[in-house]
Amino acid sequence: MKRMINWLKGEIVLAAAWLLALISLLIVPPDREYLNYIDFRTLGLLFSLMAVMAGARRLGVFRQAGLWLLEKVKNSRQLEAVLVLLCFFSSMAVTNDVALITFVPFALEVLRMAKEERRAVRVVILQTLAANLGSMATPIGNPQNLYLYGISGYSAGDFLMLMLPLTALSLGLLAACLLLTQRQKMEFKNAGEVPGKRENGKKLGYLLLFILCLGAVAKWIPVSALCGAVALYVLLADRKTLAAVDYSLLLTFIGFFIFIGNMGRVPAFAEFLQRCVEGREVGVAVLASQAISNVPAALLLSGFTDSWGRLIVGANLGGLGTLIASMASLISYKILAEQFPHKKREYLIKFTGYNLAFLAVLMTGNWLLGG
Repeated sequence: MKRMINWLKGEIVLAAAWLLALISLLIVPPDREYLNYIDFRTLGLLFSLMAVMAGARRLGVFRQAGLWLLEKVKNSRQLEAVLVLLCFFSSMAVTNDVALITFVPFALEVLRMAKEERRAVRVVILQTLAANLGSMATPIGNPQNLYLYGISGYSAGDFLMLMLPLTALSLGLLAACLLLTQRQKMEFKNAGEVPGKRENGKKLGYLLLFILCLGAVAKWIPVSALCGAVALYVLLADRKTLAAVDYSLLLTFIGFFIFIGNMGRVPAFAEFLQRCVEGREVGVAVLASQAISNVPAALLLSGFTDSWGRLIVGANLGGLGTLIASMASLISYKILAEQFPHKKREYLIKFTGYNLAFLAVLMTGNWLLGG
């Protein structure tokens, strides 16, 4: 029982999703319509991307790129810029959570080598902001984008153009923060070994699978074919990667799909939520994300509006604010708390301050853009 309670504490969003799903079962008994609730295309894409990214991360692909960039570093400002912008740009392709899982421990290791642990809180906060903001630029940057892109009917170009102004503004804000860093001379020649250094065949395999993922996102190839190719490759060439896939996220999506589908069949509830959301998608998504995080907020609100552009913007900006506004933010907090437990309070205070400041500027920018 104790083990179950501890597991639930670690998977609170998954538990909430299935509690809501089970409650909705009492209102709308199971029938054939349930199969229509579940977006199998989104689930297939999520599984494929998570498996490919997990495999590439295990082989040290992203860390190797980071080490190569560190060899170019000459001072502390460049060091922070590399560590932060790695998260910003990589999250556009590998998702915000993978960027943080890979580069936050990497950053703390590098700061220790440079005897710059005093920068740890600031760097990890900026990395977290960078991952959440960079990931909003593309359909594959985070789970809610992948889902909303799929149901909105947007083309990849439409999505990129929708998020481009806010992405550019975000990059400008991060650059302004990085310019405030004190410059101190430093140089890295060799920052350690890279796991999977000789496994070039597997790396090439994951690169090809990632290209297939992009083809499936662009709707050039069937998701079923992609899932089959990914599953077959991982089973035959890199079975350990299967254990690194976040199956709890897939189950969370299914739980919310059932809840949203059932509640959409309750006229009074559907009409009430539509009235609350209509014309206020950005603000409602941001507020909802502060309490339940932006992935569940996007899933919940998607059943009660068709203003996809505003909902996409709101769900992405909703990742800023509280620590739970984006589940990816919890990843970096846990990593820092494990290595620097005495800095937890400082981190939480400064994290909230930075996030609220960025959110205020980006909400204002979106308003000025007519969003």
